[in-house]
Amino acid sequence: EKAHTMLKFQLMSDTCYIIRPMRHEDIPQVAQIDREAFPGEWVFRSQSAYKQDLNNPSVRYIVACNKGDVPEPERKETQKPPWFKRIFSPDRYLNVPQKIVGFSGFWMMMKEAHIIAIGVRDSYRRLGIGEGLLITTIELAQILNANAVTLEVRASNEIARGLYTKYGFRVIGRRPRYYSSDGEDAIIMSTDNIGSLSFQAYLQDLKKVYAQKHREILAQVR
Repeated sequence: EKAHTMLKFQLMSDTCYIIRPMRHEDIPQVAQIDREAFPGEWVFRSQSAYKQDLNNPSVRYIVACNKGDVPEPERKETQKPPWFKRIFSPDRYLNVPQKIVGFSGFWMMMKEAHIIAIGVRDSYRRLGIGEGLLITTIELAQILNANAVTLEVRASNEIARGLYTKYGFRVIGRRPRYYSSDGEDAIIMSTDNIGSLSFQAYLQDLKKVYAQKHREILAQVR
């Protein structure tokens, strides 16, 4: 039986953020964040492309939601559970209107999880949301039995490169003039085996530090 995981954390006083699988109703907000976070880049995807991706078993998207003070709805089981309920623990906020503040996506290729993008709204940056998305992305890749996680990042994006290095990514190559908006090079980064005991222990240590820094974090894996 596959493991289940959900990450719930509090980054600001009285503001709870939930990281969960992306749903079709999230697409307009995710596309908006995509345009905001990656202006003029190829990573911008149309809403129809996101719809296709959500129906593709090789692609996974997760979102960070600002729960705010919306009351908890009654649980309703009126339709067949979607794919993510077989991977993630039940999300009691499924029927609550939520503001999407960030997203992450990756596709699986031959036991490798390749990150498509990690984007956060401008007004919600520097709150640890991107780091939370990265943690959950790596954990989901582990659940899907990926051997490694790879990505491309702008050569000039020192902050992102530093975060990825912190989580075990190392530089393995370079793509000259990769970004169509300005011709900047992309740095290719990859983890070692994310299924190894050493990597799992390292990730757990980082999660503990992250939880302490952001006051409250609850990771449920079962």
